[in-house]
Formats: sequence, C-alpha cells, structure tokens
Amino acid sequence: MKPTDELKNEHEAIKTMLAIMGEVCDVLDAKRPVDPAHLDEIVEFVQVFADKCHHAKEEDLLFPAMVEAGIPKERGPIGVMLAEHDKGRAFIRNVKDAAAEYKSGDKKAAKIISENARGYAALLSQHIDKEDHILYPMADAHVPAAKQAELLKAFERVEREIVGAGKHEQFHAMLERLEKIYLGG
Repeated sequence: MKPTDELKNEHEAIKTMLAIMGEVCDVLDAKRPVDPAHLDEIVEFVQVFADKCHHAKEEDLLFPAMVEAGIPKERGPIGVMLAEHDKGRAFIRNVKDAAAEYKSGDKKAAKIISENARGYAALLSQHIDKEDHILYPMADAHVPAAKQAELLKAFERVEREIVGAGKHEQFHAMLERLEKIYLGG
C-alpha cells in the first residue's frame, strides 16, 4: 500500500460524511429538527478525522516529502490544497459556532449551519477530486519508494499518537450509524 492509497481510503469516509451533511442540511432547510448531538458528531468527525488526522498526514508528512522531491509548494497544487484546507476549517468553525446556538434553541442558526456545511461539502468534494486525480499521482510518481515507506510508518504514528488508539474505528461506527439515519444505508 502507498501512502496515497491510505489517504484515498480516508477520502471515502469523508465523502460519506459530506453526503450525510447534505441530508442534514436538507432537513434543516425544511425547518425540521435535527438532533444537536448529530451536529456535534459531524463537527467532531470533520475536526478530528478529516483535519487532525487526514490533513495532518498531508500537511505535516506528504506535502513536505513532495516538496523535498521537487514539487513546488508555492504557486502549485500543494499551495492550493493548503489554502483550501484553511478555507474548510473556517466553514467548520462557523458550523460549530452555529450548532452551539442551535442547541441552545436559536432556530435561526439552522440557516448558518446549512450554508456553511454546504460550502464545506462543495469545497471538499472538488478538493478530494483534485487530490485523488492530480496531487496524489504526482506524489506517487515523484516521492521515492523508501520515502513512501517512511510515510506509511509516520501515518501510523499520527493515528496512534495524535488521534488516539481506536478513534478511527469509533468514527467509522459513527459514520455507519449516521448513514443509516440520513442516507438510509
């Protein structure tokens, strides 16, 4: 397995969450209630699984290896990905803040949640496509095999030391539960 294969697998889980977010937004836009605990779980998934785990593997490990292999950081695909990660974080901060207001009874916060969650989902959908079809093939072609093996070991450390043992599995179980609720899966 290559490091990019692991990242692509994580993209599949993120895409499932984006679909769930879309359905949650549909419920909110229809002025029907959403369990505030589900909003908290969505935010936690994005902040921990997508950002603290997945984006950390990219930003702290893969992207520097790509730069070391000669792929420019600035004015290139890596710079674009980093800017999009920051934009996504802003969307999710807004969702988190609005979810707290929604939980305290402010139903107007539903619109802010929906707008920002939809913005995040649109951004991440095209972002994932660019990574899977442009950036990762560049990494596969330019990062030496020995460095890729090092990256896989470093990815394991991220899972264990930064995210926490068993957390990945907890997120997948939560995804399956929310998928049944919102996607009928």
